[in-house]
Amino acid sequence: MTFPTPLPTRIVSNEEFFPIGQTAEQARVEQASGDLVEHAASRQGVTRREFVRTTGGMAAALLAMNSVFGRFFNVGDIELFETAAFAEQQGNPYFIFDVQTHYVSSHYDLSDAEADRKGAVSKQALLSLRKYIREMGLNPKLTGDRGTLDDLSWKSFVKEVFFDSETSVGLISTPPGPYPQEAVVPPREMAHIRDEINRLAGSQRMLAHGLATPQLGAADLEFMAMQAETLKVDAWKCYTGSCPKGFDRGWRMDDEHIAYPMLEQARKLNVKRICVHKGLPLGPVPDYNHPRDLIKAAKDFPDLTFVVYHAGFRSVASIEQVFAKTGEIPWTTEFCRIKEQEPGIHNIYMELGSTFAQLVTTYPLICAHLLGQIIRSFGMDHVLWGTDSIWYGTPQWQIEAFRRFQIPDQLIETHQYQPLTRRAKEQVFGFNSAQVFGVDVEAKRREVPKDALGRLRMSYLEEGPEPSRRAYGWVAG
Repeated sequence: MTFPTPLPTRIVSNEEFFPIGQTAEQARVEQASGDLVEHAASRQGVTRREFVRTTGGMAAALLAMNSVFGRFFNVGDIELFETAAFAEQQGNPYFIFDVQTHYVSSHYDLSDAEADRKGAVSKQALLSLRKYIREMGLNPKLTGDRGTLDDLSWKSFVKEVFFDSETSVGLISTPPGPYPQEAVVPPREMAHIRDEINRLAGSQRMLAHGLATPQLGAADLEFMAMQAETLKVDAWKCYTGSCPKGFDRGWRMDDEHIAYPMLEQARKLNVKRICVHKGLPLGPVPDYNHPRDLIKAAKDFPDLTFVVYHAGFRSVASIEQVFAKTGEIPWTTEFCRIKEQEPGIHNIYMELGSTFAQLVTTYPLICAHLLGQIIRSFGMDHVLWGTDSIWYGTPQWQIEAFRRFQIPDQLIETHQYQPLTRRAKEQVFGFNSAQVFGVDVEAKRREVPKDALGRLRMSYLEEGPEPSRRAYGWVAG
């Protein structure tokens, strides 16, 4: 879907959950944003399309959000018309390290063998919505759609992530498969694309996950060794809820029989970053995706670093009713409460991929509470930036939304949340991830504008950028 404004007005799925339809508030935002764009474009004597490509398009979206939800974003009316005012409000550029990015291999699951496996992310699942709508004639715009995985290829990834956004460094990840060698993007290909992009850039722009599937026992330990020694992976990605072929349920990170040999292998191989999909339940038994099992694992392996992807957030479905009734954000609030009872744990980090994107566009108030809770419980220096793009298109809209987002003073006072200061956002956007992954921020800041990708991006921006405003994941309704 191509959105009418730079800020999506519908939930976009990262292919790991079914998105809800457009909310009434999102429809109002879309209408208000359209009215602002129409007025400003007419005043400046340009077309709507031309105006949306300017900074005024983003300003219109943020102003519309404030008009519907209250003032959660720092944006002024003058920014609708003045590029200089928009740039001044943005401030100096941030160093942005995105620890959750995706693309899809065109070689993935050619036989569609994954179609019937529980909890699988199959080729058909990736394409079915678009294909179904095209074949049923429900959307004439899709009549000529190719229905291939090419739009999710690494070439599109480079443009969306490195040209159309301010992202400096990214970590490539993948959904699981029947076996790690048969994932949507297998480890060998993740490492290959990492190396190709870095070779093209002439500097380190990408890191790559390896996959750990401890239910497979000794075979997986051997595969981990190959990934570490041959592919030089930068971290492990684990899916405790998804089960490999032949298993009917997931596993837990604190299972001393299944998980601990894998963690000991990670220690032995000196790849000590364990990135775990938590929340957004995958697989046949949702509870295996709950993050509570990380507490014991983190205590038993204090030299390993555990990154909780999606901040353990269960789902946006029905969250407004749940939050209104209980004041809690399912799974994330509970996990924060458990962590507060273990103040000695310092090796668990919370990652924002998909969770921030969903909440900030639907329920900014709940988004403020989630940010406030994880920062209060884990520390400002233990929250990592991730976007789950390419599913969400360019991550730039998420960058701009977080740059402008503020936790209201009333919430700060009532719940003892920390304000989202410039320093706090610097930490979340990149400093924390740089610390975890051993990246020298100042050296990288000097290097990025001069490398090949940096020079290409500069030319692209000077010639006039053409962001797609596309979403590549599922959109409902």
